[in-house]
This record gives sequence, structure tokens and C-alpha cells, in this order.
Amino acid sequence: MKKTFYAFGLLLLVAACPADSNLPKGWFKAGDSPTKYDMYLDKNTAQNGKSCATIKSTFDKIDGFGTLMQDCKPDNYLGKRVRMSGYIKSKDIDDWAGFWLRVDQKNSVEPLSFDNMESRAIKGTTDWKKYDIVLDVPSNASNIAFGALVAGTGQIWFDNLSFEVVSDTVKTTGGAVMDTRKINDAPTNLNFEE
Repeated sequence: MKKTFYAFGLLLLVAACPADSNLPKGWFKAGDSPTKYDMYLDKNTAQNGKSCATIKSTFDKIDGFGTLMQDCKPDNYLGKRVRMSGYIKSKDIDDWAGFWLRVDQKNSVEPLSFDNMESRAIKGTTDWKKYDIVLDVPSNASNIAFGALVAGTGQIWFDNLSFEVVSDTVKTTGGAVMDTRKINDAPTNLNFEE
């Protein structure tokens, strides 16, 4: 399950890269292959305004992903439904790209809710387009992590992100992360012959 892999990958690798002076203020590199991407503030390709952020692959083939991300306290959103919106433009995305949003609980490696747009991924070359992620932020949340990612090769530019509280009538795009393994009634296949 790629979605789960990327959730855990982002959770475990958020401190994988040292600070970079070309990064937008408040943002940092992460992912399972962050050194295979250039990530920086682009002052030539903004959607609206003077600059945007970009993630660009630097290898011909990449089996992994890089993300430009940040964390924030969930206090303003506890017990509410939140929509994160923003604009992305892409060039030659061979695998997929998108925004992602994750709600964490203290002392847990399993996120409370998560969406990385994999089911509605950005591929190929696209012009600026607005994308939304809607998730619930449970009252026991301890952190909100978010960003944009490129899996494989290509480049994205992203700009003008926003967060807003929405009503419960707005459908979520992701959801609670649940363990989908079947729980057996008793120990099974202990000789590994099945």
C-alpha cells in the first residue's frame, strides 16, 4: 500500500536533511530520497505574486520521493474539519506528484488522518490548477504536517496554500488511517505451508 508507505516515510524521515538557505522560510526537505531533488524558492514561476516553491528531480530515474514540508500545532483546528488548498503546476512527472496533509497523535507512529492525493495524482505536464485536501483533526491531535511531493522524476511548482475550517457537510478526501489487516481468531499458518 503506497499510501501507507508514504505516510510512514514522511513520519520517519522528516528530519532527514540539513537546513538549506535556498528553501522557503519555514519549510524543510524530507522524504525517502530528498537528496535526489532540488527544492528551492523560485522567483520566476509564481502562480500569483513574486515567488513559489519548487521540487525538481536531479536524477534520470528515482525509486522514491522527495517532499518540501512543514509542521504546525493543531490548536486552531482541534475537533474540526480542515481544507488545505493550493495550486500546483507540473512538468514531466513520470510517476506522480501532489499535496499531502497528515494529522499526528503524540507518541504514535500511526497518523490519525492522512491524504497524499495518490488516488488523484498529478502526472505529466499540467498548468496551474487548484487542489484541495479535506481531513478531520481529532481533538487528540498533536501535530499537523503538510507539503508537496514528487515521486519519481519531474518537477512541480506550488503556491498560495491556505487552510480553512469547513463544515462537516464537506466530504473528506482522505480519512482516518486504519490497520486493514485481518485479525485471526487463533494463531494460523505457523508452519508457513499456506
